[in-house]
Amino acid sequence: MSTTADEKIGPEHDQRLEHSPEYATKEQLEQYRLTDENAVEPGFWQTILKRGEYTAFYQEALDRYGEHAIDPLREARLKRKMDWIILPILAVCYFFYYVDKTTLSYAAIFGIREDLNLQGQEYAWLSSVFYFGWMAWAIPTNLIMQRSPPSTYLGINICFWGIFLMLQALSQNFTHMVVLRVLSGAAEAIADPAFMLVTAMWYTRGEQPTRISIWYAANGIGVAGGGLIGYGIGNIKGSLASWRYEFIIVGAFCTAWGIFIIFYLPNTIAGCRFISRDERMFMVARLRKNQTGIETKAGIKMDQLREFFMDPKSYLFFFLGLVGNIPNGGISNFSTLIIQGLGFDILETSLLGIPQGALVVIWIGAGAYLNTRLPNNSRTWVCMLFMIPTIAGALGFLLAPNEANVGRLICYYLTGSYQASFVIGLSLITSNVGGQTKKQLTSAIIFVGVCVGNIAGPFFFRSEQAPNYPLGIGAILVCNILEFFTFLAFRFLFIRANKRKEAERAQRKAEGVADANVTALADITDWENPNFVYVY
Repeated sequence: MSTTADEKIGPEHDQRLEHSPEYATKEQLEQYRLTDENAVEPGFWQTILKRGEYTAFYQEALDRYGEHAIDPLREARLKRKMDWIILPILAVCYFFYYVDKTTLSYAAIFGIREDLNLQGQEYAWLSSVFYFGWMAWAIPTNLIMQRSPPSTYLGINICFWGIFLMLQALSQNFTHMVVLRVLSGAAEAIADPAFMLVTAMWYTRGEQPTRISIWYAANGIGVAGGGLIGYGIGNIKGSLASWRYEFIIVGAFCTAWGIFIIFYLPNTIAGCRFISRDERMFMVARLRKNQTGIETKAGIKMDQLREFFMDPKSYLFFFLGLVGNIPNGGISNFSTLIIQGLGFDILETSLLGIPQGALVVIWIGAGAYLNTRLPNNSRTWVCMLFMIPTIAGALGFLLAPNEANVGRLICYYLTGSYQASFVIGLSLITSNVGGQTKKQLTSAIIFVGVCVGNIAGPFFFRSEQAPNYPLGIGAILVCNILEFFTFLAFRFLFIRANKRKEAERAQRKAEGVADANVTALADITDWENPNFVYVY
């Protein structure tokens, strides 16, 4: 049965009346309006220049909204509002992010290898050197972001990667492309960690897998749309070679979107311009249950740095990034050549990228949906489940007769299911690592593994083995099996850690120390926080 704001419904109403303007009297609403008007918070340029901190704001949010003052209806409404602001920005960015990385793949079927006189494994090297730049800059850029407004820093980097992409259109030889692709990789190194940081900043741990899946699913849209975009741009009849227009046009759109992000994507909840001050406090207070802290600009904490190197999770996340992206490194750069090798022409190859991308979206959406419908702590089970189709697809592609082109194409499409597993795997970082320095380093280390995997992946696809690429498909199969067991290892690790935490909390409760508010938004690690509960 619903109630109105004017109804008196006992102590619960009284508590909400005290804390929430939605249930306040006219006089109390006026007081909240005065609070909004009199609040002095950093403006846009002050935020950019890092003048002003929000510590007092966060504490006021916790004081104003106790755990029982979080009205679920108001929470749902504000969450939907931020979904429509935050997620579309990240999704469009991720779409460009994937299209950007596949420009080289489509340039391959429009003559870049011939125009630049690429010999032997030089095309594979162009795929890999991108990730050398990413790997070298991954940890430094994450630490810089910790001291910067994250959304602004992300937008600036997106502008740079668009500029470097456009400059690739001017390349005259292999060396020019190598230099520019290394710089592009360095500029893109911040993308995934920044998306994860923004997601963790706005959403509870239970909400994060679905939200990460939403923006990551734009990866699949990039696969599908990238084929049409690549084919359309590649058929431009101008004064330049077709593949050069790929880099110019996609790079220009990336740069424009980076500028949009700088001015539109909020850097913090406390500084968000799209909701009122009280709504910002409400959104901060509801994150109390995360127990993962809130963004801080305190600089690198050496104790968290040491703990990062001591934590087995750090090395498991690196390994997950590695085995999850050796397949990706091969598929993202050789997908057009694999499909073309099954007997299809350039137009058919471009069009056949559409169902491939659509399936990626379906895999990721199915993974997110299943995760929300299963009992708590089913994430790793879902990850393992979605590794099964990709293992079956790689095995089927290897064993199918050469003339079974349709069957082998279907098997190739099945290999995309690993995307769902990797997406939910990313949520294990945002949900299970506390402390800003440790969180940034863990976000960086999985993508160092991603870089190593993407560097190595193309070299399993030997040009002399085209179009079947048995070594490359075999590498995908082995890595998929290893990834399956990596998720199993995570599950056992988190279960053991929770048992230790439970014993620690029981002891603290016996000693009379059990206030979750003390640790809710503190910049402490998951090891240090006795109230932290791992999700798996």
